[in-house]
Amino acid sequence: MVHIVGAGPGAPDLITVRGKELLERADVIIYAGSLVNPALLEYRKAQCQVYDSAKMTLEEVIAVMAEAEREGKMTVRLHTGDPCIYGAIREQMDELEERGIPYDVCPGVSSFCGAASSLKMEYTLPKVTQSVIITRMAGRTPVPERESIASFAAHGATMVIFLSTGMLDQLSEELIKGGYLPDTPAAIVYKATWEDEKTINCTVESLSASAKRENIKKTALILVGNAVAQNGYERSKLYDPVFTTEYRKGTGDD
Repeated sequence: MVHIVGAGPGAPDLITVRGKELLERADVIIYAGSLVNPALLEYRKAQCQVYDSAKMTLEEVIAVMAEAEREGKMTVRLHTGDPCIYGAIREQMDELEERGIPYDVCPGVSSFCGAASSLKMEYTLPKVTQSVIITRMAGRTPVPERESIASFAAHGATMVIFLSTGMLDQLSEELIKGGYLPDTPAAIVYKATWEDEKTINCTVESLSASAKRENIKKTALILVGNAVAQNGYERSKLYDPVFTTEYRKGTGDD
């Protein structure tokens, strides 16, 4: 059996209970060494075999899984955050299905959630925004034109931008081109929830300068939108004493 496990955003204790238990039972662990906190490997048993997929191709990863399966071993494929976001797991699952190797997926806490907790922010503030757009700049992996940064920026929603720290000048240009004002609140969160985490509040216009000042070149999320400032919001109707819900009567109905 192969278990595809989300490692969480970084801190070893932010993996799910199920994910930790799978790590403890694994005979083989294949982990994304360029992104996953190696402290998570301390949960493994002494005789567990460990492979760093940062140095492997898809074919090599699948070969390790297939060999483990032939030997009756249990494998954990450990991905950063939640594997469903930029985890390249579909191609792995297709290969496993082709070989008749059973697998499942254990979700994890995504780094975009970790970044919000580090900033003590809420993405969906009433009267500010009720939507979160998760995207990335085009790089070696292209992005469909209909999903360009500028086209998403036109919505004015909260944006969380992955895998784009090395292209911040272009990112600012695209965000402003799409409709964000240069002084729109933004934040850079480097290695959210790790011990060496950094959080930087800035603006859309100053993203690149802020990252250069802190020597941040990769492993960071970019958050953009008025929700980053955490002000100008309206109180939630859910807890408003005037508002009636399924569970209580509001004073507004008197």
